[in-house]
Amino acid sequence: MRVCVPITTDGLVEPRWGRADRVAVADVTDGEIHDWQEFTVAWGTLHDQGTEGAHHARVARFLRENRVQAIAVHHVGAGMQRMLGSMQIQVVAGLGGDARSAARSAG
Repeated sequence: MRVCVPITTDGLVEPRWGRADRVAVADVTDGEIHDWQEFTVAWGTLHDQGTEGAHHARVARFLRENRVQAIAVHHVGAGMQRMLGSMQIQVVAGLGGDARSAARSAG
């Protein structure tokens, strides 16, 4: 499963999904990470530079381009939840701590 998790510079789950500056995309099979790629997405900066719809489109484009099937997050707002649901992306919320552990939990 392809899992996306927002990350801090010290490898923890960034609590702000839609305002994360960095995310990781992991390939997870049977609870093991087989690939881990980190991306600077600057969603925190870009969030307020347009409409909410434009921001959601930006996030959706990234998820689609990276074939993400699930996200491992602390929290996701209602509008983003609707968008993710329409994309059939599983949301595993309430996670914190080590980002790699969170990705394994969602995968």
